[in-house]
Amino acid sequence: QVQLVESGGGYVQAGESLTLSCTGSGFRFSNNAVYWYRQAPGKEREGVWFKNGDGSNTKYADFVNGRFTISRDNAKRTTYLHMTDLQPEDAGVYYCHTGWFGFPYWGPGTQVIVSS
Repeated sequence: QVQLVESGGGYVQAGESLTLSCTGSGFRFSNNAVYWYRQAPGKEREGVWFKNGDGSNTKYADFVNGRFTISRDNAKRTTYLHMTDLQPEDAGVYYCHTGWFGFPYWGPGTQVIVSS
């Protein structure tokens, strides 16, 4: 079955960097987009790198402001979210997400804590 597992979360100071990983299985990873979302305490889940409203393109959220980049290693079936200059407002649980045969799949999330 389709599975996504995030890792790499942790505690950082404001201004530091962190790289999250998402490893997928059970689907054709190399041909499938994997997106990133996050959810801060008390807030709704929001896209970090996601497909836009009409599905025509992927985009970074405005709050990324050039600080985050996406990469992937298809041989390792892993996509990465490289985050720099992290701020307290970036804290939350980060999730990766994909769709396969019309069904959405989410990982369990990895927590990022940013101290000021």
